Amino acid sequence: MKIYADRFPVALRQFLTDLLVVVWVYAAVRFALWLYDLVEKLAVPGRKLEGAGGGLADNLADAGGKVGRVPLVGDELTGPFTKAADAARAMAEAGRDQQELVGQLALALSVAVLVFPLGLVLFGWLPLRLRWMRRAASAKALAAGPAGRDLLALRALTSQPLRRLTRIDPDVAQAWRRGDDATVDALAALELRRLGLRGGR
Repeated sequence: MKIYADRFPVALRQFLTDLLVVVWVYAAVRFALWLYDLVEKLAVPGRKLEGAGGGLADNLADAGGKVGRVPLVGDELTGPFTKAADAARAMAEAGRDQQELVGQLALALSVAVLVFPLGLVLFGWLPLRLRWMRRAASAKALAAGPAGRDLLALRALTSQPLRRLTRIDPDVAQAWRRGDDATVDALAALELRRLGLRGGR
């Protein structure tokens, strides 16, 4: 499997493109993490609310327990403390709910931010890169034998611009049909060059 072309300009372009893709993915992930941390800061009031509500509920429950030990009127005095403690627990629960909601929002926004850049890489760059690697490996294997070079020459005849073909021979198709070795080699080399590969035997 060939990863980079043999010819320097094509190999350099591929390397720079790969490097840009890596930087693009890294930047997208860093931005998503930064956004997650930023949104997570919205959960700070919820944490404070949960801490304050939980602490208040514990204090009120403790106070209610002590008041409940007062003879005769203890049970009546405990009621307001119990209700206040329940209200404080509800406040702490609201704080927990707010933190959970903010956490879900932070995760959803981070994933949404990653969808576009990673989608471009997975469905745009990666298939093209893999297709070139497969074609280059196949072309390199074909170039090793006479029959393969003939197939490469045929592909060049069907895909290369006419001006390039006529530079090889004014009647290049006829020369290819005759099996002229120089023409076949030149056509195969032209097709290999299109992929950024060297065309010599």
